[in-house]
Order: sequence, then C-alpha cells, then structure tokens
Amino acid sequence: MEVSHRSYVLYSLIMVVVLTKTGKSYLTENFYAKTCPMVETLVKKEVDKKVNQEFAVIADTLRLFFHDCFVEGCDASIMIESKKGDVEKNASDNLSLDDDGIDLVMKAKKAVESVCPGVVSCADILVIATRDCVARAGGPWYNVDLGRRDGLISKASRVTGNIPKPTFNLNQIKKIFAKKNLSECDMIALSGAHTVGVSRCKSFANRLHSRVDPLLNPTYAKQLMATCPKNANSTITVDMDPNTPNIFDNVYYKNLMVGKGLFTSDVVLYTDLSSRKVVKKFANNRDDFNAAFITAMRKLGRVGVKIGNQGEIRRDCTAFN
Repeated sequence: MEVSHRSYVLYSLIMVVVLTKTGKSYLTENFYAKTCPMVETLVKKEVDKKVNQEFAVIADTLRLFFHDCFVEGCDASIMIESKKGDVEKNASDNLSLDDDGIDLVMKAKKAVESVCPGVVSCADILVIATRDCVARAGGPWYNVDLGRRDGLISKASRVTGNIPKPTFNLNQIKKIFAKKNLSECDMIALSGAHTVGVSRCKSFANRLHSRVDPLLNPTYAKQLMATCPKNANSTITVDMDPNTPNIFDNVYYKNLMVGKGLFTSDVVLYTDLSSRKVVKKFANNRDDFNAAFITAMRKLGRVGVKIGNQGEIRRDCTAFN
C-alpha cells in the first residue's frame, strides 16, 4: 500500500511536536506503523536474499553500522559517495569496509521505496538490516527503535579519533565508547561482534613479525603466521573467531581466555583485570552476552540521531538529496 507524502509530513510534524514537548526520545519502535507498516518485512526479505548469496554480508553490515554510528551518529553518513574522495567512507579507518553491506542497504531501500516512497530513512534501514543480519547468524533478535533521518554531513576529516583501532589498549577503547555514552560493559558486549567476520593480515601484523606477542596462544600464533607471512598480500584474510566464524555466539569470549584473541584490542579485554570479570561472565553464559549485546546495540543506535531539519529522507542512500 502506498502512503502519500503529504500524510507522512503531517504525521512527522505531529510526532516532532509531541516528542519535543514531552522531552522523550524521538525514536519509537512503531514509528512507521501508519506510514510504512511493512518496512521490517521488506528489509528482512532483502537480508535473507543477500545472506543466501554472500554470508560475509553479515559481518560487513555490522561493521557498516558501527562505523556509521561512531562518527556523526547513526545517520547513514558512512554511505555517502563523492568524486572528491573527501567523505567518511574515504577515510583511512573506513577503507577496509567492504561494499556488501552498502549493497544490502541499497537493495532494501529500493524495495521499501517501491511501497513507501520518501518515508523511511537509509539510517533506519541500516539499523533494521543489522539486527536481521545478527539474527541470521544465530544471534539474538531484538526490537529496534526507528525514526532517524539521514545526515547532511559526511566528511573524512571527522573520522579520525572516533573509530576504535585494533591496536588500542583498554583505556583508549573505553575513551572512544565513553564519548558515545556507552559503558565498559557495552563496549565489551559490542566487541563480541568479532565472533563473525574476517580481518586482513595487516590489522594484527604488529603481534606476529617483529616479535610474537607473548599473549598469543603459541599454536594460534603459528597458524596466523602461516596464513599471514611477513609482507603478506593485502587481500589475505583470517577469521576473527577461529572456532565458530559463521555463528554469532559467545565463543569469542572463550577464545580470549585461551589466548586466541586476534587483535590487541580484543586481548586487553581479558588481560586487564577491570574487564576480565565481564569477559568471563559472557564466556560462561551465552544468554548474559545476548542480553548485554541487545542493550548495547539499542544504546548505540540512539547515538547522534537526527530529527526534523537536522536531516532528510534520502532518495539515494549514497547521495544527499
């Protein structure tokens, strides 16, 4: 069923007035109940099709969501393209992002636009698609807050210092998460997304070649060096979870306890006493991890939300209107 643009504008204005007066969050789970009630069904259909074609899209979409929210907030600014090469996706911290995640959001946006033109933001579609990707890999399904508008700013210069690096220590990671009002527990739970996906050798080469990191499990270190010799081809990748790389589970935390964390930023979660207790808790109880992950994802999804004239509903997710 097609919803008129006029009806959507009226509904949006009412929501802005009501929520401004009450001081409550602009986001609601049923934001599109009247204007695009099929949105989540439409997005899930595209997620299922894409995952069946390319399983790697699950991790790619998760990373896209994280990298989007940590810079300008969850506003799909990561998706903007520019011939000048000066937008977020061109920043050095984002060059490792694969296009599968963007392709998924674009396909979902096209499907949604065919039913509800000019109604649903690319930012909301990315949030829904991320949730559905997690669930497809065996992770928890959760309700998502909706009502974001797409951002009007995307600059490569704003990325530096906002994306956690794989070489970071615990204090450096905590500082970046704290800027987004995310707790240490949130940070540890979100790090669990490393239970799926791959990494290029250069992201952990610092732990292998000049001196093997003594915190690495010796057998695991030999496996990594065999796959990623010194000056390895930049296209070579390694599973971030060596045991269950295609399942969204809590094995990531079990790996940390036996020296099989791939990045320095993974290892410090267990070696630092201040965070070890939470790592053990998640390793011992998958339900505890799932619950914490849901809480952290919902909190992250509210970071930097744009409303009203702070944003727009893009027709094309890769270009401003």
